[in-house]
Amino acid sequence: MMDLIIRNARTREKDGRVDIAIKGAKIRRIAKRLNGKAKNEIDAKGRLVTPTFVDPHLHLDKALISEVVRENVTGTLTEAIEIIWNKKKKYTIKDIVSRAGKAIEWGIKNGTTIFRTHVDVDSIGKLMPLEGLLEVRKKYADICDIQIVAFPQEGILKNEGTEKLLRQAMELGADVVGGMPYNEYTYDDSKKHIDIAFQIAKEFDADIDMHVDETDDPNARTLEYLAAKTIKEGWQGRVTAGHTCALAAYDDLYAAKVIGMIKEAEINMITNPATNLMLQGRLDKQPIRRGITRVKELLEAGVNVCYGQDCLKDTFYPTWGREDMLEVGLITAHAAQFTMPKEIEVLFDMPTINAAKVLRLKNYGIKVGNPASLNIIDVFTVQEAFRTQADRLYVIRKGNVIARTKTISELFRKR
Repeated sequence: MMDLIIRNARTREKDGRVDIAIKGAKIRRIAKRLNGKAKNEIDAKGRLVTPTFVDPHLHLDKALISEVVRENVTGTLTEAIEIIWNKKKKYTIKDIVSRAGKAIEWGIKNGTTIFRTHVDVDSIGKLMPLEGLLEVRKKYADICDIQIVAFPQEGILKNEGTEKLLRQAMELGADVVGGMPYNEYTYDDSKKHIDIAFQIAKEFDADIDMHVDETDDPNARTLEYLAAKTIKEGWQGRVTAGHTCALAAYDDLYAAKVIGMIKEAEINMITNPATNLMLQGRLDKQPIRRGITRVKELLEAGVNVCYGQDCLKDTFYPTWGREDMLEVGLITAHAAQFTMPKEIEVLFDMPTINAAKVLRLKNYGIKVGNPASLNIIDVFTVQEAFRTQADRLYVIRKGNVIARTKTISELFRKR
């Protein structure tokens, strides 16, 4: 006796419709037609059934603070960081848990049950943001998984005491070593920033996930150094670079060289188009740059690329954001000019297969023996999922239905 059978499911892995049988937390059988009954059954009616979404780049400690701080008048990254300084001084665990919890609940309802969040670690907020997110992880452990990145947004050399705090953060329960090397006074300090991150990562046998060259400056060079350092340290496949906006500002010859190094280093790349379309190019006249990294060139080179929500109603992205990977995918499609059918399929890989690779998830996907963490989406194709921002009819985590959404839309005409 199975606990749950999803009937008439349309998956991306198989032609036609299949039944998916679940017992306990795992998928036990997949077949065209399964005989017998289960304790519960869901008829997907040919709707798209996918693995759970994965958001690989998020800032839960800052989520929703735009509701309680002054406006970012210039709309720039620099002013956004300055506004946060004052807020961080007043953080409480209760406040962080409340705001981050609301964002997590949005994400779960939209089909994301696996998150990687960056958490500020610096001399301003010290370890308060981390302590708050550890509470969030504990509070929501029954319905989602959260990886935490210890993120030195204020710099390491530039912000005295941060190196020690990063080690303490890893000891307290952070999973990944973060970085923001461009936010140092000199290029030599940026390189030392990366060196320190690798030292800490090796001490804790941890992965690295950095904000890299989030700037329009074509002279930013920390991505190149990160790739070289990854190769030299033998950390291939364990390093992720987020944003990398300067890569789009490089001349094509240098960009091709750096992309080749990224491929050799097996660095995962994350674009965050919602935020960077807003922040980058603020000082440009016309033509105004898009601000996102070279998504298509990276994919063509065989680099693992995905996208993240990044910010949710904070000083960087103060008005928008629903923690919905279909929404971020639609923004990515426009920003990176994804229009062809094969490109749309890749677009759907990005918050699923590709993001799972970033987090190095084991046993991910719709396969027998894997955790039964699935979305039933109210469409028949991935293209329609993005276009209509379709309802997540059922969100299932490890065999349990944890969220449902069904929008009623009716048209009335007088005759």
